[in-house]
Amino acid sequence: MRRWSALVFAALVAACGSGDRPVAAQSSARPNILWITSEDNAPSLGAYGDRDAVTPHLDGLARRGLRYRTVWSTAPVCAPARTALITGMYPQSIGGEHMRSLVRLPDGMRMFPALLRQAGYYTTNNSKQDYNVMEAGDGTSPPVMRQRGGILDAETSGVWDESSPTAHWRNRRDGQPFFAVFNLEDSHESRIQKKPAPKTHDPAAVRVPASMPDIPEVRADWAAYHDNMTVVDGLAGRLLAELDAAGLADDTVVFYFGDNGPGLPRHKRFVYDAGLHVPLVVHVPPKFRHLAPEGYAEGAASDRLLGFVDLAPTALSLAGLRPPAHMQGRAFMGPAATAAAPFVYGSRARMDERYDLQRAVRDDRYVYIRNYMPHRAYGQYLAYSALMPSWQAWKRRWEAGALAPPHSSYWEPKPAEELYDLTADADEVRNVAAVAAHRPALERLRAALDAHARDIRDLGFLPEYLLHRVPVPYAFGQDARAYDTEAVRGAASRASDAAVPLDGVRRDLAAADPAVRYWGAVGITVRGRPAVAAAEADLATLLQDDAPGPRVAAGEALARYGTPAHRNRALATLLALSDASTQDEYVALLALNSLAHVPDLPADVLAAVAALPKGPGRSVQRGNGIERVIDEITRGAR
Repeated sequence: MRRWSALVFAALVAACGSGDRPVAAQSSARPNILWITSEDNAPSLGAYGDRDAVTPHLDGLARRGLRYRTVWSTAPVCAPARTALITGMYPQSIGGEHMRSLVRLPDGMRMFPALLRQAGYYTTNNSKQDYNVMEAGDGTSPPVMRQRGGILDAETSGVWDESSPTAHWRNRRDGQPFFAVFNLEDSHESRIQKKPAPKTHDPAAVRVPASMPDIPEVRADWAAYHDNMTVVDGLAGRLLAELDAAGLADDTVVFYFGDNGPGLPRHKRFVYDAGLHVPLVVHVPPKFRHLAPEGYAEGAASDRLLGFVDLAPTALSLAGLRPPAHMQGRAFMGPAATAAAPFVYGSRARMDERYDLQRAVRDDRYVYIRNYMPHRAYGQYLAYSALMPSWQAWKRRWEAGALAPPHSSYWEPKPAEELYDLTADADEVRNVAAVAAHRPALERLRAALDAHARDIRDLGFLPEYLLHRVPVPYAFGQDARAYDTEAVRGAASRASDAAVPLDGVRRDLAAADPAVRYWGAVGITVRGRPAVAAAEADLATLLQDDAPGPRVAAGEALARYGTPAHRNRALATLLALSDASTQDEYVALLALNSLAHVPDLPADVLAAVAALPKGPGRSVQRGNGIERVIDEITRGAR
């Protein structure tokens, strides 16, 4: 507790009351809390020095408040990022990092607005939820689902007083403090695709980051992005004016932040700073300056490193509540504020229909990235990403051989490690992982990332289907007898690092743990045809493994690089595992992902893929992508 005594903290907690009883007489002791979020945007505000920004309202908020220079969204896409926000937990520690998956939280682990509501706050959400987790409920029955704006969600019970397009703080009882969230969607990537906003930015004048080719389609998309940010700024201004008109500005702590990086190629969905870095502006009215973060001053900026996991404990702290011990974030305001962390962390797993696995860490200068599936190209096909005009134009240029590094690299396999010096290379195009002068930074951040994975018992190294075979992934991950995280992560590290001798990877093919066997087979694929030839007999044995993960990984290795007889067996294995009517849907999705990376599929295999069931079939989830991958394989979309 940075500067508040235990007596002050106890007084605030006492002021909160308990349960759902009225607290109108106590409201002056606690601030209202307003979150204004916007989708798919970097710190693209004038207040952050963006020369293309036209954002007068949010710039005004920054002049009255504190601007944080380095905030990471914890995940570079909405659903896992919002999972971090609502729980104060790293999504990969609770099984919630895969895009639009759905797993159960343990008994007693509440979405944090429920704790505010129990303490007397009126909690509203307008209106996107998009969480990858649901509260435990009865632990056995399927979740109650709701359809909101084309997104399927698990219904929340007891978390919000209202979560809907009409939810608003004005519906609370007189004098009742509120926690209200308003999500502004006009900066979402879909708005760049469709370009409905007034065209106020000249494509010829906007800045194009060095990570993307400077071509007309890219310029047009960046101009549309800034057009959308101007629209969002106006919407945020209306919310702030409404608060002021209601006479509540002096009683309300206001947060404005984006939910992940810009919805453009090599930004959103990627664990670069470009995909994770978001704005955060906090305004604390004079009445509640005793709750303000350290160094707070109007118009000031903070160098404290923050992640989305920090926002839930901070909101609880502002309300005088002690954050639960399971929360992995650190409060940075209020009586429960703690010292700053030296690093922030990011993760990527399945995005929509395609699998990848990346981990990232950042300090005040460097970004370090570990790629556990380096054989998958950065820009592997995603149906939704492929709607973006700049994605399409970039891909056409690469296919025509008209690009050189760094722009050609987006469509090619990845190195195992990446390191970027943001002081010299803000656009992250020069990987200095192999540069001797940066070796100390590489080793420091690599060690930090390894320690973080151990500390949170990162579940992302397990094939996704395993997360749906246990009642509560978090509980499974915390059980050292059930999940040997060091063994599995060690296998993933060996698999993805081509410098590890082949024998070290081959030994994993015979491990007792099926997740280790899975990574052993992935490691053979990473090393290509010579490695498959050396390990072909072992891989053929894995085609009959008891667990589907090793069968899928061995099937891909042999289907891509095996002899004709083994290739045919492997294709038959992958086809059988791709049938969602007989397999768990995430087994089918994993197998289809492997088939999608096998070149020159025979006509009979393509016909068999086209005839596969296209629905999930065997479980209730928020989305699956099976239909998309089947379509992509049959069309040859890569």
